[in-house]
Amino acid sequence: MGRTGEPNALRRALKKITASEEELDSAELREDVVDELGGTLLSDCADREPVCVAGQIRAVTLRPVGGVPALEAELYDGADTVSLVFLGRRSIPGVEPGRTIVAHGRLSRGDGRALIYNPRYDLRPAGD
Repeated sequence: MGRTGEPNALRRALKKITASEEELDSAELREDVVDELGGTLLSDCADREPVCVAGQIRAVTLRPVGGVPALEAELYDGADTVSLVFLGRRSIPGVEPGRTIVAHGRLSRGDGRALIYNPRYDLRPAGD
């Protein structure tokens, strides 16, 4: 490789050295979402379109929606978050913080939030 590639390689190496552990983990998760899990980064997803997203569950809460129980799981893809909302559910075995999940559904953006209602999902084995 000629001299044109050298500054970029040096810049990437310096970034890896100076980046925090959280930044490195986020970058690794973004790569895994696309390369290993087959998901699309949330930043590349269009509103009101069917999507396949993947990442790690950060939090799970029970939040009623219109008087109906709804389990809400916050999925983090390394850069952005989306709330997976399961209407009529109080709990789902395996849907817990730290777990990796691939979810399919129609993305809705509004009020500064991204949501997918009742997604089809695949839980990845614990530890992945």
